[in-house]
Amino acid sequence: MKRLVARMARPARAGRAGVMVAAATLVTAFAATPAVMAQAWPQKSVRVLVPFAAGGNTDAIARIAAERLSQVLGQQFVVENRTGAGGAIAAEAVARSPADGYTLFVSSVAQLAVLPFIQKVSYDPVADFAPVSIIGSNPLVLGISTTMLPEVKTLRGLVDHVRARPGAVPYASGGTGSLSHLVMVMLIQRAGLSMEHVNYKGGAPAMVDLLGGQVPMYFGNLADYVPHAKSDRLRLLATSGERRASSFPELPTVAESGFPGFRVVTWNGLLAPGGTSPAVIERLSRVMIEMARDPVIVRRLREIGVDAIGSTSAEFVEAIRTDLRSFGDAVRAAGIRADAS
Repeated sequence: MKRLVARMARPARAGRAGVMVAAATLVTAFAATPAVMAQAWPQKSVRVLVPFAAGGNTDAIARIAAERLSQVLGQQFVVENRTGAGGAIAAEAVARSPADGYTLFVSSVAQLAVLPFIQKVSYDPVADFAPVSIIGSNPLVLGISTTMLPEVKTLRGLVDHVRARPGAVPYASGGTGSLSHLVMVMLIQRAGLSMEHVNYKGGAPAMVDLLGGQVPMYFGNLADYVPHAKSDRLRLLATSGERRASSFPELPTVAESGFPGFRVVTWNGLLAPGGTSPAVIERLSRVMIEMARDPVIVRRLREIGVDAIGSTSAEFVEAIRTDLRSFGDAVRAAGIRADAS
C-alpha cells in the first residue's frame, strides 16, 4: 500500500512541477510582450501630425523624418497638417489619441514650452506626451539695421547703446509671446535694459521693416536671416544657442558675447501620446538618432537653416523641462497672461 501510494504521488509531484514551469513560462511570455509588440509594430500606416501648414520648416522637417521612418520601418508614415490655435489643435489631437504608436507628433518648441503659458490648452506638455527625439534645432539670430544703428558693431556695443537711452530704443518681434519676443525679453533681463516692444503679426513683416530701416533690431529665427545674410542693410550680432550655428559659424553666441549660460533655441521633435510603449519609443528614437548621422539628411536640414540633432528620449525630456522653466520665466517677465476665455 505504501509503495502504491508513493507511485501514485509521483505523477502528482511531477504535475505540480509542470504547472510551476508552465506558470513561469507564461510570466516570461507576458514580460516579453512589450518588446515583442514593438518588434511587430508598425503593422499599418502611421499618422504624423504637424501643427503648421505645409511649406514651412516644421512641415519640411516632419516630411524628412516621415520619409526615413517609412524606409526603415516598412510602413507609410503619413504627414497630416493640423493647423490652428498656434499649434494647440494638433497637440491636443495627439494627446487624446490612443497610445498605440499609430499617431505621432512633430512639434516645435512653442507647442510644448510656450503655448501652455500664454493661452489655455487642454493638454499637459509633460504628462500627455512621450518624447522620442529632437530631430533638429536652430538658434535665433539678433540682427540690427545698419541704417538706424550704423555705429553698433557688436552685441556689447548694442547693450551700451541701449543702456544709455533707457526706454527709447525699440525692438521688433513676430508677435506677443512669440520666440522672437521672449528671447529678447530674456536678453533685456540679463543685460538690465529698458526697451520698447514693437509687436508685428509674424516674422516676415518684422524682417521687412528691419531691412527697410523702420525698426532697429529683431531677434528672429535663423531661417528668417539666411536669405538676407549678405545684405548691407543688416548686421548680424549674435546667435542664441549654446554653440555657434553651422549656417553662421563666424557669428558669436550671446553667451560668448558676455552673457554666459544664455541659451534659447527653437527645436522640432518627434513625440507620441503619453503611455506609448517604451519599446516603441526606443525603436523610433534609434531611427531618428541614425538619421541625424546621415550626411544627406544633415545637408538637407542645413539647407533650411536647421542643425540635425537626433537626441535620445531622455535628453528630449530634459530639454522640454528646461525650456518650460526658461520660457515660463520669460512669459512672466513680459507680463503675458494666458487667455482666460
